Amino acid sequence: MEIKVLTELQEQLIREAEQFARAELEHDQTGHDWWHIQRVVQMAKRLARAEKADEFICTVAALLHDVADEKLNVSKQAGLDKVRDWLAQHDFKGADQEHIIEIISNLSYNAGKNPPMRTLEGQVVQDADRIDAIGAIAIARAFLYAGVKGNPIHDPQISPRTEMTTEQYRQEKSTGINHFHEKLLKLNSLINTESAKQIAAERHSYMEQYVERFYREWSGEE
Repeated sequence: MEIKVLTELQEQLIREAEQFARAELEHDQTGHDWWHIQRVVQMAKRLARAEKADEFICTVAALLHDVADEKLNVSKQAGLDKVRDWLAQHDFKGADQEHIIEIISNLSYNAGKNPPMRTLEGQVVQDADRIDAIGAIAIARAFLYAGVKGNPIHDPQISPRTEMTTEQYRQEKSTGINHFHEKLLKLNSLINTESAKQIAAERHSYMEQYVERFYREWSGEE
């Protein structure tokens, strides 16, 4: 499969999607801000080229994925409707609109409840998003989000949850360090593409070392 060169219209639509995403997310304080989007977009482009996926679909879906995030909207449906309305008001083909919405709908971790991605483009964007939740930046984002939610860094009385519903994952009190056990350290085994697996494995190892050291320091052993 040849790597398609973006058309002038596609490049224009990407610029418009970038403006929309930046306007929606540039003031976010949860770690789902514009800089997260920018990192995911760059990784999505890198993976799309390596896997020979449709770079246009991957780029737009990566740009818009957190505009629809239910954590940042009154509901998942409200977020998806916002993105769907925006796509409908621009020059996207109907099939491209549906593909982008399908990717965004199933992208998040969602306590591990979402179905596998159906298309290569969906796998690429999901991998790009998950890679930003593995490694050094992921550590910073985890504690930023815990602070915004009012959760402590660590509380030995609050154990990591092994099984939980989507509602429990979103709403129950947890801790910053528990988030590694409940989500971040699980992502490496959920990566879809071969290109992303190589990147995720190294970042995962770094994160494992961090968590191990965290507990040593907490107990005064280090």
